[in-house]
Amino acid sequence: MTGAYLSADSDLHTKGLMLTAFGGLVLSVDIPLILLAKGEPWTILMLRTGTTFIVALAVWFIWRILKGNAPALIPGKTGLAVAVLYGLSSITFITAVFNTSTANLVFILAFNTVFAALLSWGFLKERPRPVTFAAMALMVVGVLIIVGDGAGSGNLFGDIIALISTFFLASAITISRASGRDMGFAALMGVILPFSVAAFMVAGTTGIQVEAPWWIILNGAVIIPIAFFCLANGPKYISAPEVAMFYLLETILAPIWVWMIFAEVPSRNSLIGGTLLIVTLIAHSLWQIAHGRKRRAAAMVRHPT
Repeated sequence: MTGAYLSADSDLHTKGLMLTAFGGLVLSVDIPLILLAKGEPWTILMLRTGTTFIVALAVWFIWRILKGNAPALIPGKTGLAVAVLYGLSSITFITAVFNTSTANLVFILAFNTVFAALLSWGFLKERPRPVTFAAMALMVVGVLIIVGDGAGSGNLFGDIIALISTFFLASAITISRASGRDMGFAALMGVILPFSVAAFMVAGTTGIQVEAPWWIILNGAVIIPIAFFCLANGPKYISAPEVAMFYLLETILAPIWVWMIFAEVPSRNSLIGGTLLIVTLIAHSLWQIAHGRKRRAAAMVRHPT
């Protein structure tokens, strides 16, 4: 029987990996769609979050009518905390998009893994292994290279905001992991905060300024709901650092899409720091996969069905 439980745990882990991998892949087109819209930041944030909220609410109502078992939109105080953190991350993310390069932003977002590991250690008592500590040290070096380059190129503010956005995301992932609850809709309901702030700014100062609104509406109506729902549900099945690592897909792919569409070439130091981050994350991910397989195999030997 123990073997059967181990097999079930393995299936859930695989489900979590597939869910978050898909979410990370979808999220990789977020920044290109923001840039294609060619708008003022507050307008972009308002349209992006507003469409996300409408679609999420519509899906929840349809789910509830058809099946009757739709998860709570915001599950208690924990869900509220997760929603607020995702909301704050949306504000800081859009701010960073317009104040630093795409490469710098997504490379710094990869630091999500370090924050998630440290938060999980401090609050969930999931102590990182020595290999993870070594990986985090290399990633800190990579981020320092990028931020140092940003100070010289006028992107320091954007880089710092990107780092803050990363911390908000890692905090939301860690709290979701600790609760073990379905946070897919909580992440989507979190857009109420940035939408309210953006709508206030648009109405009071900037007005609606966007050349191609269909791109940002596509982003808010399709890309963000799918990506956030998948990534926010990942912590139910896998650890917070593992979820954070799937943001690596955006780190790798977003600069490629932006380079292909806008010919935006990263600086030399950004590429050096980003390469260090990516290589470290890939190596650590492969180690985790191999270690997990060995551990499950050893458990099956000790506890056969």
